[in-house]
Amino acid sequence: MPSERIYLYDTTLRDGAQTHGVDFSAADKAAIANALDSIGIDYIEGGWPGANPRDDDFFQQKHDLKTSKLTAFGMTRRSGRSAANDPSLTAVLSANTPVVCLVGKTHDAHATTALGVDLEENLRMISESVSECVNRGRETIFDAEHFFDGYKANPEYALKCISAALNAGARWIVLCDTNGGTLPHEVFDIVKTVCSTLPGDRIGIHTHNDTENAVANSIAAIQAGARQVQGTLNGLGERCGNANLISLIPSLVLKLGYDVGISENALKRLPEVSRMLDERLNRAPNRHAAYVGASAFAHKAGLHVSAVEKDPNLYEHIEPHTVGNSRLILVSDQAGRANVISRFRELGIQIDAKDPRVLSIVDAVKDREYQGYSYDGAEASFELLARQLTEGLPNYFTIETFRVLDEHRFDKGSQKPVLSEATVKVSVGSDRSLEVAEGNGPVNALDHALRKALSPFYPIVNEVRLTDYRVRILNSGDGTAAVTRVMLESSDQEGNRWTTVGLSGDIISASYEALTDGIIYKLMKAGSKPLL
Repeated sequence: MPSERIYLYDTTLRDGAQTHGVDFSAADKAAIANALDSIGIDYIEGGWPGANPRDDDFFQQKHDLKTSKLTAFGMTRRSGRSAANDPSLTAVLSANTPVVCLVGKTHDAHATTALGVDLEENLRMISESVSECVNRGRETIFDAEHFFDGYKANPEYALKCISAALNAGARWIVLCDTNGGTLPHEVFDIVKTVCSTLPGDRIGIHTHNDTENAVANSIAAIQAGARQVQGTLNGLGERCGNANLISLIPSLVLKLGYDVGISENALKRLPEVSRMLDERLNRAPNRHAAYVGASAFAHKAGLHVSAVEKDPNLYEHIEPHTVGNSRLILVSDQAGRANVISRFRELGIQIDAKDPRVLSIVDAVKDREYQGYSYDGAEASFELLARQLTEGLPNYFTIETFRVLDEHRFDKGSQKPVLSEATVKVSVGSDRSLEVAEGNGPVNALDHALRKALSPFYPIVNEVRLTDYRVRILNSGDGTAAVTRVMLESSDQEGNRWTTVGLSGDIISASYEALTDGIIYKLMKAGSKPLL
């Protein structure tokens, strides 16, 4: 297995900011940079000084990075200007980062058409810009834009461009698949040829994901000799995104044996860093993300679970804990005894495999999923069901009645936002409570009213927050008589997350079931005692 050092270069703060729907605040950028530094990423590209006020503000801040080198991104000088007097290049150097990364054209048609310069002038722009940065004491990286398309069109000129940057003192020459259209076998062949001409320990790779091959192309380039790889957290980036460092790093370390400068403990923090980014973007984490997703090591079919119980290697390509993840045994209408017994062990429920209650739970799950429930994505509701059928659940409270009203207000023909109001009547032991709360929509109002009624008895419910809400109409052909399934994700201050499910012909009733399950689950996990 190879042990060569591969250097990691993160472009989340620039490429990621170009993602449709992503708008990083200054606080977001600082938090992401700190997270990248904490796991040992070699280079963090902070953005493009002079391009916008937000990037300018970021570079003006003091960043106390422990392991990472902060990098400012820019472009080669414009034609007709000297490198020392080019405003864009001056802005990049004024950021006072230890590293600068300059992008330049390496496709002959882009130089003549996009820049409107002759090919010799483009070479001078590359060489003089890199020289200026090197002479100013900066480690300099050259991003060879559209390199792969340029190489296919005119290999001699593409090689001249990167050689000009290398000869001018660039530490790294990064080959960019800018439009994401190159396939792995092409990347391997081209990078192999480049590394036979130029030293591989000066070559990097930057891929886009337009053919869903960004990670594969990055690995192909490294196997061909490249020793730096660029990418983003969770594969953020314009169009279809960039190479996903969260999946690329474990593949390089665990599959190929490369040293990427990340410790075993840092490798286990990849799920945490991935979720941190999703939280910043207010997005639900991708359950099916490689290595770090909640379902990355999930087993649903009974036959698979039985085999996994005997030998996990039969169905898992790595040990989940090496990347900070864990095995998840799902229970659904495809489940058998093996699934249920395995889940019981995880939940701490002691029961003999031959106990008839095991079969009753399997039957109950299959019956409820036939009705429309789904437990493979609602582990908290499954645990409540399992405990109810085996040992019983604590009776924390009883909802006697609830009501939700929506008020639609109109002013001069324009509709104002809906104001929702929920009323709940709750019994806790011998006490009764009636509370009213408003919210942004009926479910939000009902959530507020429930927690308002219960918090005097169980203050811990104030820690619960709704983080995701999904609705699915199961039999849409039945029109207004269709059954609605609600999947609701909750979280608390410790970062714990749990998902519950509700089912009804009425969306509010389904939401109510999922809401109450979520609160009961929190109380049970916190060890709260029912009030009598």
